[in-house]
Amino acid sequence: MTALLAPFLDPLAFAIVGGGTLAAMVLRTPARDLAGGFAALGSLAGARFDADPLLDQIAAFGRIAKRHGVMALDRSVIADPDIAAAVAAIVDGATPEDVAELLRQRRRARTERAVASAELWSGAAETAPAMGMVGTLIGLVGMFVKMQDPAAIGAAMAVALLATLYGAVLANLMLAPIAARLRRQARDEAIERLRLDPPLIALAARERPRGAALMEVA
Repeated sequence: MTALLAPFLDPLAFAIVGGGTLAAMVLRTPARDLAGGFAALGSLAGARFDADPLLDQIAAFGRIAKRHGVMALDRSVIADPDIAAAVAAIVDGATPEDVAELLRQRRRARTERAVASAELWSGAAETAPAMGMVGTLIGLVGMFVKMQDPAAIGAAMAVALLATLYGAVLANLMLAPIAARLRRQARDEAIERLRLDPPLIALAARERPRGAALMEVA
């Protein structure tokens, strides 16, 4: 297998395409979005987002609030940041409208982060073939410079041809699929998270009369 792949391996061509693509990503992307885009790669290996366990947790919060009051939720350990923020707001006496707006804002922020991550890899997919053409031009220049040395022409020609190959393969078999999967993952999670809004808003609506009554007594 190694002998079969050996003709297609060229460190210089790969350095031009891979290094050029990475440099373009760094130069045109803010540091926060760049870090987020690379961090998003870790989520690709995870399971599809499922809201059912979170819905069960919210239902449990409702039972706790019914028995012990909404203040008891303040001691709950909540891993999901959206639910944690919503429950904290409910404990502080937020109205259902406030909770709904909070969830909308967090959903919008998550969508913007997901879009930025997908655009990072989509832009890299567009850049890689261009870097392949750069490598091809570099290889052609090397060929013309070394026309008097037939032994050196082959290496320059390999850079010229393999750079184009690397750019096409990198863009279509790695970078573009990453962008597509990130978009699909973000869309699926956004749809699932919409299921969390009604029970959280209902919890706020149920606890609001108690909070309003306490405020009137105070």
